[in-house]
Amino acid sequence: MAKILIVDDEVGIRELLSEILRDEGHDIVLAANAATARTARAAARPDLVLLDIWMPDTDGITLLKEWAGSGLLTMPVVMMSGHATIETAVEATKIGALDFLEKPVGMQKLLTTVKQALERGARQPEGVLSLAAFGRPGPLRDLKRRLEQLLAHGSLLLLHSPPGGLAELVARTALPAGKPWHDLGQANEVLDNTLLRRLAGGVLWCEELARLSRLQQKNLLFAADQLDRHGLRLLVATRHERGELTALGWEAAALDHLFATLLGVPALGELGDEIPDIATHLLTQVVETEKLPLRRFSSAALNLLRQYSWPAGYDELKSVVRSLALASLGEEISAEDAQSLLPSPVSAKASPWPPGMLDQPLREAREVFERLYFEYHLASNAGNMTQLAEKTGLERTHLYRKLKDLGLRQ
Repeated sequence: MAKILIVDDEVGIRELLSEILRDEGHDIVLAANAATARTARAAARPDLVLLDIWMPDTDGITLLKEWAGSGLLTMPVVMMSGHATIETAVEATKIGALDFLEKPVGMQKLLTTVKQALERGARQPEGVLSLAAFGRPGPLRDLKRRLEQLLAHGSLLLLHSPPGGLAELVARTALPAGKPWHDLGQANEVLDNTLLRRLAGGVLWCEELARLSRLQQKNLLFAADQLDRHGLRLLVATRHERGELTALGWEAAALDHLFATLLGVPALGELGDEIPDIATHLLTQVVETEKLPLRRFSSAALNLLRQYSWPAGYDELKSVVRSLALASLGEEISAEDAQSLLPSPVSAKASPWPPGMLDQPLREAREVFERLYFEYHLASNAGNMTQLAEKTGLERTHLYRKLKDLGLRQ
């Protein structure tokens, strides 16, 4: 039978529901709060979650959003509450909840809902990471807010992204729960309204305008004129400017339409402090989709990933994280594991300074530098103080005092 995670802060509710469902042959995992639920969901990989809305640490709606944004809503979730409003139930459904149970939960209603949820859960789509996973203040949360503001005013958005940028991560954020995703750059058939009706409410996506064939260009422009009719969103990305696209055969009128609303997307290398979060979410997703044992990065490994420049961008990070998850011999992925997959040491440019100098407080580091500086010029000028004063631009009295302070003169 199925493995079911019950998340509720009331012990009586947990015991009642678990007793009923165990009698039906299900394997039950219990969690009293959101923190325990996160751990249990990662370890148990439940087939279904019964999730209370009102909990003391993190409410059920927030936890549902977190799972959805992290690509972890790969199992059906049924929300439970004795005080929820219709608006709350609608919000939960939009995020991705399958159903809603009102407390007190009757046995027959519970069994019927669980049966239906498990049947539909077998068709649950694979989770995909989006900007919704990043709730801390920072560039990614701000990027999500800008995206939402722009989409509130139109269904067509062009993402101007450097090579290896986060364009698809941004675009995935625009996809409503349970709605279809269609990649126009992968389709080689003529697009018509029959297909668009099947995609209603979803997102049409193009990874790079410059790579579209003539047929795909026509499909994209046809879709752009039908968005409102089918409740669709169209997100297209490019690293090129208008003039470059014109040279590739795009017509000026088409580009006027596509470039009407723009959102700049940063390169991965510009998001140093966000990279540990991105890598952690990617690791969780790999563990989930590949059905691996639990994996986690050490602090040193995350720091290493944060400092690396990621010249090949987001795809490079995804590849490194997946490889580390698959190859790890234990739960923790160390800095040595991470370093083995990066092309060169993170301090990729060899430091010209003595070891540890840059880790010292500024005053001490400045003294080390000054000593090296004057040692070099003393040697270059064979100890000639007149030449040294001219070279360094210091008055001789000040120069003698400085050399004495640095221990270079008695």
